[in-house]
Amino acid sequence: MPELPEVQTVVNTLSPRVSGSLIVSGTVIRSDILTPEGCDFIAGIVGRRVNRVFRRAKRILFALDDGNHFYIHLGMSGRIRIESSDAPPAKHTHLLIDFRTQTGEELQVRFIDPRRFGGVWWVGQDWEDPNLGPEPLDLSATGLAARLDGTKRFVKCALLDQAVIAGLGNIYVDEALHVAGIHPLTRTHRLTREQIAALSKAIKTVLKRAIKHRGSTLRDYVDADGVTGDFQKIHRVYGREDQACLSCGETIKRIVVGGRSTHFCRVCQPRKPASA
Repeated sequence: MPELPEVQTVVNTLSPRVSGSLIVSGTVIRSDILTPEGCDFIAGIVGRRVNRVFRRAKRILFALDDGNHFYIHLGMSGRIRIESSDAPPAKHTHLLIDFRTQTGEELQVRFIDPRRFGGVWWVGQDWEDPNLGPEPLDLSATGLAARLDGTKRFVKCALLDQAVIAGLGNIYVDEALHVAGIHPLTRTHRLTREQIAALSKAIKTVLKRAIKHRGSTLRDYVDADGVTGDFQKIHRVYGREDQACLSCGETIKRIVVGGRSTHFCRVCQPRKPASA
């Protein structure tokens, strides 16, 4: 599933082309991708200009000039592509939106999702979701400590909880925990101040580096121009089961935590005894 760096990269490629553009038409090919069900999405967007395109958590938000918003969630296999309206739509294309840019260019944004875990949400003017936690790039170590306070979950599970911190997923939690030297099965209430400070720094470092590398392409992900990411080439633990740790040479292990594949190094991320 595309995570914060991938979604931010899509936004970075969409925004320069779409911001300020006029929506001249649209076609919903599969209505079951729309929420709320039965909404007249096309009527709400045609004739409106896009003031800006931005990211919140793993959502790609379009702010319209009348104050309304809609967002696209990529789910597991979703893609947003900028294409010529003359190009035949790819298989599993569910939504077409035609734009006229401020320079008069005609372009089409297409939402493609083979597995249909993603979709399009019309949220009107109330676009902020109170169920989402803060953005990890904006969260201080003190803020992270406060978010983790009062829970005894495994740190891997807590960081995947979008109500605790929004935008992180399996790849970047594993990578950040390795950089911070924290075992994924560490209970959050046993984290020291030093560990939380290291984790806060590691999360920011990993995310910024991944954005610089345009995200990780493991299967379906490409940006709006169809370009793949290359951060997967420098993953330190994720997807590297039975390979040597790049820091110490120990074999990377894979376990399942909260139903998610989890990769770590036993040497770099020692599990402290319960009495520690």
